[in-house]
Amino acid sequence: MTSYSAPVGAPTWFDLTSSDPARAVDFYGAIFGWEVEGPPRAEFGGYQNFTRNGRRIAGLMPHMAEAGPANVWSVYLHTDDPETTVQAVEKAGGTMMVPPMAVGEEGTMLVAVDTAGAAIGFWQPNRHVGFSEWGTHGTPYWFECQSKDYAASLDFYPQVIGARIEEVGTGGDPDAVGPDHYGQVFVGEQSYSGIMDAAKMFPPEVGSFWQIYVRVDDVADTVKQAESLGAEVLMGGEETPYGTLAALKDPLGAAFCLGHPPAGM
Repeated sequence: MTSYSAPVGAPTWFDLTSSDPARAVDFYGAIFGWEVEGPPRAEFGGYQNFTRNGRRIAGLMPHMAEAGPANVWSVYLHTDDPETTVQAVEKAGGTMMVPPMAVGEEGTMLVAVDTAGAAIGFWQPNRHVGFSEWGTHGTPYWFECQSKDYAASLDFYPQVIGARIEEVGTGGDPDAVGPDHYGQVFVGEQSYSGIMDAAKMFPPEVGSFWQIYVRVDDVADTVKQAESLGAEVLMGGEETPYGTLAALKDPLGAAFCLGHPPAGM
């Protein structure tokens, strides 16, 4: 187990909006060993926390028709000053979807839309510190912005979270497209997320979005198990320099990815 405390600007939480929370609990419990922490919180719209090893790992929210799309994962970056984050988002050309909102005494959330059109949340922790484990089965492996405007994303996130972008593969060749055009997002000396040039990877009707990766002990076995439970396999286990990766949709249609480190890591 690797304990994790998100530095400012790094991913600190992710949650699922689901059209069938009970089915989601069963599905993710089976493949990741997640449990739910108590009954749905009525004062927070039925929100629940997934836990693993007794620690909060991710959230679960029933879909409400007025609240946007169903069956989608959302990512939240750590902020220590929501109002300053709002100012930085707007100065960088982004827009606010949900202005800073206190969630009881748990913390303060806000949701922005970056300049490539991806929704990205921010969380200022109070009682709820976000996830605190990384690197074991059922815990985060990586987070990634699938950007339909790669240059805009490279400009936006350093301004908003003070990140440093290190490009890999093409090194920023403007003529490159697809997965070779990639930037790792460093917060301090560590990277916890990346930006993918997705302009030609998805059809035009698919906009920019943030994607989650969860580590598993065996990608092939987890893919097989998930498929038997009704998941759709978008990409079976694929060996890459960054580990074995797979992409799925859960039985309700929420996309997520799996990862396992390369041999020796």
